[in-house]
Amino acid sequence: MALLSVLTPVFVAVLCVMIALIFINSRKTDTVPRPETKGGSKVESRPWVDQDLQDDTEITPRDEDDDWADSTEEEDLAHVPYSPPRYPVERMLERSQDFYSVMNQRRSVRFISSEPVPRDVIDNIIRTAGTAPSGAHTEPWTFVVVSDPETKHQIRLIVEEEEEVNYRQRMGDKWVNDLARLRTNWIKEYLDVAPYLLLIFKQTYGILPNGKKKTHYYNEISVSISCGILLAALQNVGLVTVTSTPLNCGPQLRLLLKRPANEKLLMLLPVGYPASDATVPDLKRKPLDDIIVRV
Repeated sequence: MALLSVLTPVFVAVLCVMIALIFINSRKTDTVPRPETKGGSKVESRPWVDQDLQDDTEITPRDEDDDWADSTEEEDLAHVPYSPPRYPVERMLERSQDFYSVMNQRRSVRFISSEPVPRDVIDNIIRTAGTAPSGAHTEPWTFVVVSDPETKHQIRLIVEEEEEVNYRQRMGDKWVNDLARLRTNWIKEYLDVAPYLLLIFKQTYGILPNGKKKTHYYNEISVSISCGILLAALQNVGLVTVTSTPLNCGPQLRLLLKRPANEKLLMLLPVGYPASDATVPDLKRKPLDDIIVRV
């Protein structure tokens, strides 16, 4: 009896801890958003984080992995003279102002004309994007240009299905409300209408002619810089686009476009002339003093 009287408080304490843990776990379960129903069936719950967009620039080959190329196998790189044009100060100021004026007109446009765009123009724009700097000059980008109407429509179906889940389930009320003034939703008609869809893939690693893998350092930031140059090149010739990162669409689009496993979708750009009745939100840009710090 004496032993029982001693153990009773311990037993009660343990029981209380177990009940508290069960209660906490049940609260966590209740806060997990439940999938929306669609057509009587549950929409598959998918993670918010897009696995294709996780930055893996720090990937390095394992010592025991023979599939990776040794950097010592590459030939030494020669250096050559470099003498870019140098402008008088007045001309520099004029050129900088002119380029700013062109780029300040850039807007995200969701109303795109179906009017054909010369393919040579698109090729030159991609050549320009390919001048971007990249980690160890690995050039870890692939630009897929889609003009086939059926393929564009398949892309639209994939994107809209995932975007509806984003708006209804993943993004949350605050994000959706913040987008309301921009009048965006998961309907992407421009994916059918635009004469070209440019899908930019980052190559997480390269594949050499001998089949070995080549490390692509900072592949995501390298491709992001390339996308910025591409946007500038589009603006320079009078074409428009809207930057799109179709979350959780990468694997399906990679399969549709027959891209290899080392390529991950980073951005999707519908490209064309603006529609004759195109409108954009009347947004204002931050003044220079709000975005610059002089030291």
